[in-house]
Amino acid sequence: MQASSFAARWGLRLGSAALALLAIGPLLNQTGVTAPMGGFMVFGVGLLVGVVALALSLVGILRTGAGSERSGRSQALAGLGCSVVVIAVLMFARSGGEGAPPINDITTDPDDPPQFVFEAERRDMSYPGEEFASQQRAAYTDLGPIEIAKPPAEALANVRAAAEALGWEIVAEDSASGRLEATHTTAIFRFVDDVVVRVRADGSGSRVDVRSKSRDGQGDIGANAARIRALSAQLAR
Repeated sequence: MQASSFAARWGLRLGSAALALLAIGPLLNQTGVTAPMGGFMVFGVGLLVGVVALALSLVGILRTGAGSERSGRSQALAGLGCSVVVIAVLMFARSGGEGAPPINDITTDPDDPPQFVFEAERRDMSYPGEEFASQQRAAYTDLGPIEIAKPPAEALANVRAAAEALGWEIVAEDSASGRLEATHTTAIFRFVDDVVVRVRADGSGSRVDVRSKSRDGQGDIGANAARIRALSAQLAR
């Protein structure tokens, strides 16, 4: 009777566990069992376990080939299948933030960023300054003020309509200062990001500046820049 390959057996076990962790992480956040970072960490552990499973499964395949004294080739192949799915998820997750700098506070005006007022009463919302500004200028050369050929009051109304169309939750609006604050909750991990929009008169029209800031993590894999672009595109419609 052939002895079962340790690598094949544990490649399948860890591959299955990795898939389970990838599903459990977002589920914890969706149900409110953990804070967003809690579920994200579970998801991250799943990715690491998947990498280990891939290595073990490959070793298992090598050790259970034709003429081998070890059994368990089907387990090794199944473990390889599980771990390949995990690696595919990892590659997909990384692709969205390719080249994004490790910053999480993005604005259309790094020299004079819009300031949070409503949310600043609850947490530190100060802009990090040149440390972030220099990295943003290098990475997001397309971001800049949004021009609207309408007076500020109408432009602010357009901003509100665009924000609501994008699924943002409006938390504060001050027509006198031309400021709107909102939050956006991500679909999978339920991360909450804060957005402030500033509308100022610019000739016969208006200049709109946006700032989007993540509450969690040190980087945002490009999410805040994408959010600003989405608002700009929605306003253009």
